[in-house]
Amino acid sequence: MTKMSIRGISLNVKVMGKGYPMVLMHGGPGADLHTLMSFRKCADKFTLVFYDHRCNGRSTGAEVTSMTMENLTADADALRQALGFEKWAVLGHSFGGNVALEYALRYPQNLSHLLLMDTGGDTRWPQENASQVLAKRGFSPEIVTLTRRWFNGQIEPEKMFSSLMKLSKAYDPYMSLWQELHMLIPGLQTKLQPQAYIFGFSQMLKGWSVMDRLGEIKVPTLVMAGRDDFVYPPESQEELAAGIPNARLVLIDRAGHNPHDEQPAKTLNAVRKFLANANPGNA
Repeated sequence: MTKMSIRGISLNVKVMGKGYPMVLMHGGPGADLHTLMSFRKCADKFTLVFYDHRCNGRSTGAEVTSMTMENLTADADALRQALGFEKWAVLGHSFGGNVALEYALRYPQNLSHLLLMDTGGDTRWPQENASQVLAKRGFSPEIVTLTRRWFNGQIEPEKMFSSLMKLSKAYDPYMSLWQELHMLIPGLQTKLQPQAYIFGFSQMLKGWSVMDRLGEIKVPTLVMAGRDDFVYPPESQEELAAGIPNARLVLIDRAGHNPHDEQPAKTLNAVRKFLANANPGNA
């Protein structure tokens, strides 16, 4: 990993592989590039660009209040220019998918493909419906209440990690506790940023929506999610795919919010197949 000076801040960036470039926008807010490292197996065919959004992970130099869609997308495009790519494929997971949608709308000339994983065009699903989904699935009232508070940024900073652990079976119903701990324990891999999470859900994402603009997206688009995702369940994925012209929808069985970790082979195969069909010779 390296630090790159982008628009006056320091972005934590990791570039690997060879071939057609694809940038990977991680979820959160408050997480980092390590949450998408399952995609490193695609480095044999693609130049993969992992990075931490401003105020997230190990990126530094920005006040949390500067975490806006305008800045996040401008950071990404400045990173593209700094790396010398005319265009690239953009993959966004969860919150990163929200950013990817904004990027596609703000910089349509600079991406060739859009890959949206367990995400949506508004925050209605996670902030209003996620807790209801878990209630219907038989989760305890404690978890249901925690979920409602979680997606509205109502968790104390020091309780971010413990809250994630409590929600682990909701997020990743087919993942072992050991895998969860390995990914999330601070200092091992993922670096959590509670202030970015709290600001993101309590202020930045409140009322956010691009659902009325999805028809403007003209690049080939893949909408992909775990079939058991509670954050953006299948009905939300169908809604998202229906709004984007000619979007392809793929649901991954036996996976929740992180299909790239629970079913990596199926998920990576869907990505490879999509990019191969969308741009022959680059995958």
